[in-house]
Amino acid sequence: MIAAVDEKSGMLWLLCSLLTVFCFGLYGNLLHTGQLGMKDPKMGRYKAFLMVGFAYFVVAVLLPALLLIPVDGGFDFTLPGVGFSLVAGSFGAVGAFGILLAFGARGTPVVVMSIVFAGAPIVNAIFSIFLHPPAGGMSSISPMFFLGILLAAVGGGLVTFYKPPPSKAHPRKPAEPKFLPPSELARLLDKVNTPQGKKTRLVRSFPEQG
Repeated sequence: MIAAVDEKSGMLWLLCSLLTVFCFGLYGNLLHTGQLGMKDPKMGRYKAFLMVGFAYFVVAVLLPALLLIPVDGGFDFTLPGVGFSLVAGSFGAVGAFGILLAFGARGTPVVVMSIVFAGAPIVNAIFSIFLHPPAGGMSSISPMFFLGILLAAVGGGLVTFYKPPPSKAHPRKPAEPKFLPPSELARLLDKVNTPQGKKTRLVRSFPEQG
């Protein structure tokens, strides 16, 4: 079915790319929310990272294994393929951990992810040129390519410096005690039981709770 869609539209690659854009666009905020949800300022980032690793295991280990098991030669691997794939996975895991460290250093998702997604295309472009040099050399590269890199850097900087201020949290009112303290209860009973014009204390004192 996927092949049929690809032949008809030729846009399957774009749909898959947009899926990645959507997932990565939500990734930072979801990761930050998970870290805060651990309610552990010191170790919450490591707990969140552990859950990220578990999700990677389910999505990137169990599911591909289920697809490869019924295929003949599905588990025949080559050394270069395994090596580069492991390096790529390591870079992805280290990148995710770097995001958590940035959140732990009081970075906000809007700033951290803006820097990540503005800087990552620049690194990708430079590394792609190094890995696959253009046929005509560096002089054959269009100036618009370098302009795009510059605009990506400027965009990340603008988002960082002019991010919208966070909403002010409403101060929490102190919780009212369900029961009056003994001293307050004694004063209340005095007012109720003492006739007007008299200062007789029917309740002398209540022992305070330790």
